[in-house]
Amino acid sequence: MTRYQTDSSWWRRANTEGDTVVAGSPLKVFRFSSAARSVLEALENHAEVSSSSTSTIQRLLDAGAVHPILDSMEISLKPSAVTVVIPVHNGSIEQLSKLVAQVSAAHKVLVIDDGSSPALTEITGAQIIRRDTAGGPAVARNTALDHITTPITFFLDADTSLSDDSWINLLKHFEDSSVGVVAPRIASESGSTLLQRYEASESPLDLGPEPARIRKNSRVSYVPTTALLIRTDLLRVHRGFDESLRYGEDVDLVWRLLEADVVCRYEPSVVVLHSPRASLLDAWKQRVSYGSAAAPLNQRHPGAATPLRINRWSALAWSAFAIGHPLIGLTIGAGSTVALERKISSQPDSRTLALRLAGQGNIHAGRMIAQAITRTWWPIALVLALFSRRGRRVALAAIVLPSLTKWFATKPKVDPVSYCALKLADDVAYGTGVWKGVIATRDLGALSPKFD
Repeated sequence: MTRYQTDSSWWRRANTEGDTVVAGSPLKVFRFSSAARSVLEALENHAEVSSSSTSTIQRLLDAGAVHPILDSMEISLKPSAVTVVIPVHNGSIEQLSKLVAQVSAAHKVLVIDDGSSPALTEITGAQIIRRDTAGGPAVARNTALDHITTPITFFLDADTSLSDDSWINLLKHFEDSSVGVVAPRIASESGSTLLQRYEASESPLDLGPEPARIRKNSRVSYVPTTALLIRTDLLRVHRGFDESLRYGEDVDLVWRLLEADVVCRYEPSVVVLHSPRASLLDAWKQRVSYGSAAAPLNQRHPGAATPLRINRWSALAWSAFAIGHPLIGLTIGAGSTVALERKISSQPDSRTLALRLAGQGNIHAGRMIAQAITRTWWPIALVLALFSRRGRRVALAAIVLPSLTKWFATKPKVDPVSYCALKLADDVAYGTGVWKGVIATRDLGALSPKFD
């Protein structure tokens, strides 16, 4: 029987009238009768729950408040139900051969040679499909569609590796017919250089150790096709990858599926390793390319690629702090808490609930503002810092405070000064790509905040 784990956002308060739960991404408030308390306690303890509690669990699953524990799930699909697709352009034959061997349990492994020079030779265990000219990742992956006969397709990048057959366990999620996409965690391969040690904690492909139901504008709002399993029929119904996108084609596909109410899950208990970039210049180019996808994505999915989605109250409070009026900022924050308490006054413990929601919301908003300043808005922040002492203070706080907070929390194998410097370069590179895309598309949506 499937067991579940609660999301890291989970908070529960019990009283004689029932239980209040705050959890999910974005945060959602649930009210349960006291009869459901045993179910909630079982979820918190990763224990089995009775079949009569299906509706309660489904509500929590839909909100991303709980997640199925992979080891407890049953599986009927076999690796023979999977076709592996590996697009490659001038990749390492040795690394590619190892990867093909690592997924040999699958029904078929298709290697799409996307205009490599010289052309790929035979690889044991794989069928090579040759494209004479390089069309890019979207074209290469779509080329495979006519050769797939299995219900599940497993996309893998050529510079990935798997340490074991744990990827097969990802098939368990497809026992739920509503699930269309499952993605493992992408972790950077360990190494001794400064960049490799930084990438181990800050790879742009690593979405973290917590499972999630993928949703736009949530903690895990997308997953890359660096390693991704998908129902093949969904690929065909939704016309595969958008070949007009040089970058971000994987994010676009996932978002189109989400818009069609397909459930997509991130499962970090299964890890696929990814080779880090060889040099700082290569890492810079990678981040710029990722950022350049924001504007085209925002054109296709308005508002989804915004650099900042924030509550108006939080925006006003943090703006007051930024311009040197902390008392006004605190007053606005307190006012928003009072307003929220009145809005939820029918809830038991409305004051405690309002304090928690407003507090978490304002802290999260502060982090998001700092990220927007150092990433997408860095050219604006730089100009303000050059001509304003207060601008310099705000920029310095946005650079240092979030980075040091994360450094102390995660203890990466990089000294704090180097970590802060590399994190700033990381953010600036991504932001440079965003501006590059905005200029190319003449669409300001990827620069504009959204207010709730």
